[in-house]
Amino acid sequence: MMELGLDGKVAIITGGSEGLGRAAAERLARERAHVVICARRKDVLENAAAHIKSVTGNDVLAIPADVTRAGDIQAVVDGAVKRFGGVDILVNNAGTSAANPFLDIDDRAWQFDIDLKLMAAVRFSRLVVPLMKQRGGGRIINVTNLGGKAPAAKGLPTSVTRAAGINLTKSLSKEYAPDRVLVNTICIGLIKSAQWERRVKGGDLEAYYREVSSRVPLGRVGEAAEFGDLVAFLVSNRAAFITGTAINLDGGASAVV
Repeated sequence: MMELGLDGKVAIITGGSEGLGRAAAERLARERAHVVICARRKDVLENAAAHIKSVTGNDVLAIPADVTRAGDIQAVVDGAVKRFGGVDILVNNAGTSAANPFLDIDDRAWQFDIDLKLMAAVRFSRLVVPLMKQRGGGRIINVTNLGGKAPAAKGLPTSVTRAAGINLTKSLSKEYAPDRVLVNTICIGLIKSAQWERRVKGGDLEAYYREVSSRVPLGRVGEAAEFGDLVAFLVSNRAAFITGTAINLDGGASAVV
């Protein structure tokens, strides 16, 4: 078994109540990291924390938060520091799909997407980087998507904010490499998540996955646990020479590397 060196590390995972964030939280908890998860819905969040604790034996701190609000972000970081003494890992995962034609998007929708996907990552990173420097280094993962590299028609505003997230990743990686704060982004493709479940709205979810798998060269939709595995590797000691990268987790679907 590959030893990842995550025992006792403190990780904040945004959007951690379900789907990709929950899978990453469970994977890090299995590696004996101290995990802090946040999301808006308190009941769903606390259920996720209880489940992760039951299957891993690790305590999980659940802090309800709306990451579009600077005060809520501060509360999550303060809670992590109060409970565990610092922060070693940040996974900026909170977000939702927003793909529309340009003329259908008003200023309010643009601003919401910027606050949710870009400014949340900015604000969390601004708070945790000093904490990571105090501890001799850290890891930040910004979760973006393929549209941030290769936008399609009618993919706004997400393709713009995800492109900004990729740029933020590279910028921070250059600035904080001397401090051993490593920053990477995972550009996700078709991965099973709660967002897809809500989109199907009670229909045949597996049939939907079979249908969309035709877009993926590997012929299937990715599993949330596979995302969790990649997160665990990137934040581990085994990935100590990887920073500033944008990794496609897409089964080969992207037209660009």
